[in-house]
Amino acid sequence: MRVVIQRVSHASVTINGTCKSAIKKGFLVLLGIEEADNQEDADWLCKKIIGLRVFDDENGVMNKSILEAGGDILVVSQFTLMASTKKGNRPSYIRAARHETAIPLYEYFCNELSIGLGKQVGTGEFGADMKVELLNDGPVTICMDTKNKE
Repeated sequence: MRVVIQRVSHASVTINGTCKSAIKKGFLVLLGIEEADNQEDADWLCKKIIGLRVFDDENGVMNKSILEAGGDILVVSQFTLMASTKKGNRPSYIRAARHETAIPLYEYFCNELSIGLGKQVGTGEFGADMKVELLNDGPVTICMDTKNKE
């Protein structure tokens, strides 16, 4: 699994002109799933995201987690995170999981993240044409990959 985590002042996802989810301060999480991913990968990512200390404390130092900052989370599935650009100029998405693997894992990830956060996370709609808006705060953008835990 790959994620791009952006600390945001606000973010939303709109589908067919209707706002599906919107958050204020928190994280916009773009999630890519490959066929080899499993619940262990989701659990590891959820723990890392909830514990990530990138919100300012009273001294203006990035030292608080999303729990301590009282933030929200919006999760958007994004198969293009699994793109391979090794050959040619047209990305290959062969590593992206098929719907029958990705949808249950996406739902599991969102549910586990909601449990860790102590409130419902916002979501997009798997496979939909989504318009995502955000105001990156910082900017703070962090990438994680369960196959390369650095």
